[in-house]
Amino acid sequence: MKTDFKKIAKDGLITSNPTLKLVLGTCPTLALTTMASNGIGMGLAVTFVLICSNVMISLLKRTIPKEVRIPAFVLIIATFVTIVRLVMDKFLPDLYDSLGLYLPLIVVNCIILARAESFASKNGVIASAADGLFMGLGFTVALTLMGAVREILGNGTVFGFKLWDFSIGFFAGSAGAFFTYAVFIAVFSLISYNAEKSKKLKNLPELKEAE
Repeated sequence: MKTDFKKIAKDGLITSNPTLKLVLGTCPTLALTTMASNGIGMGLAVTFVLICSNVMISLLKRTIPKEVRIPAFVLIIATFVTIVRLVMDKFLPDLYDSLGLYLPLIVVNCIILARAESFASKNGVIASAADGLFMGLGFTVALTLMGAVREILGNGTVFGFKLWDFSIGFFAGSAGAFFTYAVFIAVFSLISYNAEKSKKLKNLPELKEAE
């Protein structure tokens, strides 16, 4: 069966965006978006684990007994999370410290387990790798944008570079995280709704002609 990369990309980035549409991975989203660099770091770590675990689970989907598939998925995911932790601790110690407890918690991240169960265990290797890539990118983009907004408003910096002395402390705290997340979801939902509405209106004349 031919892999529909366009649909997989659209699902990961827009239609089923794990952060803004499915509202998965909420804990790291709220806790780590104080800085844009944290969003990129966590997003890329999750993307790596998503791609590798999806590929491995797709390869082993006929070998893993259904009765133990969830523990097997967790074991596979934990292996790649360990690799990420070791590499990050060695080469990116500052980022490793910034991500803290949320890095090992990738093992039980809802996004990764959900894609393992709903996609990788039912599709081929190439499609599963693409799904992991685009779901990870959707997560990364959302976290990075939220982190940039909160960092600019809360600290007057972006990616650690000073922009101005003005700052609103509210956005650097937990309440600011919830507020920013809510605004992003609302804006994303509004844009998605209007895009879908425009698409339906555009296709309406074609449907009438077909009738």
